[in-house]
Amino acid sequence: MTDTADRTARRARKAERRAHADYSGGVYGSMLAGSVVVGAGTLGELPRLELVLLLVLTGAVFWLAHVHAQLFGARMAQESVDRRTVLRVCREEWPILKAAVPPAAAVAVSPLLGLDVPGTLWLALGVAVAGQVGWSLAAAVRAGASRGQMALSATVNLLLGLLIIVLKIVLKH
Repeated sequence: MTDTADRTARRARKAERRAHADYSGGVYGSMLAGSVVVGAGTLGELPRLELVLLLVLTGAVFWLAHVHAQLFGARMAQESVDRRTVLRVCREEWPILKAAVPPAAAVAVSPLLGLDVPGTLWLALGVAVAGQVGWSLAAAVRAGASRGQMALSATVNLLLGLLIIVLKIVLKH
């Protein structure tokens, strides 16, 4: 295969993966990150580091759990589990972990913004909710949804994010 043909084939494979992308993991991962922030009431001596680790490690655990469920739940009955299948499922479920990165990054940069720990928690929660809405919009756009459907998707996800914020207020963390 020539260099040009190889590049064209790689681009075609990437385009197909994007066309079949499922953003539900990103929405789910963003909601999970927001829930982690709400649940992170008492942090120790290094609260920002602990919250970054909590966000990333929780995202990683849930990503692995979803990979495991896909591989040994639904997939085993339908196809053999080989290296290629494992890598495909890992890639498909990746948005769950990927969604934890922006809130974790917000926590990491919060000292540069002059935020105290409560302000950092609110920033991370806001970033998680924005991610949740963004992932849902990306899914709607990718699915070819109408503007009304996109607005509905964004609104529902914003309301779910606001519910998480209300929980934070009620729980007084």
